[in-house]
Amino acid sequence: MNEKIIEFGKWAEDYVAQYLKGRGYTVLGQNYQKPWGEIDIIVEKEGVLIFVEVKANKREMAGFEPENRINPEKLRRLNRAIQTYLASKKYSPDQDWQIDVIALTFDKDRGVAKIKHFKNIDV
Repeated sequence: MNEKIIEFGKWAEDYVAQYLKGRGYTVLGQNYQKPWGEIDIIVEKEGVLIFVEVKANKREMAGFEPENRINPEKLRRLNRAIQTYLASKKYSPDQDWQIDVIALTFDKDRGVAKIKHFKNIDV
């Protein structure tokens, strides 16, 4: 994969982690990777574990919003990684958890990032 794309993805994930911290979330981890799936950011708020999928664009493109890149295969792989994470950390089967998607679009001209936070999406 292109090195600049990897750098931008890492920057986007770090930016989103800081965004979440600023809104009262506790960051438990980033880049949890298994051969069958990856979790970008793991946070906790009010006793609920939240597995965050970050999608980012370097610029706005109508019809190509970052959140449109979430598909059933991505969610299936994410869910497998979540199940592995929960088991490896020995969470109770009763642990509340959800998946959030955060779409980030960088506005280069203004030097700001726009964030859309989709909470507790259906898997």
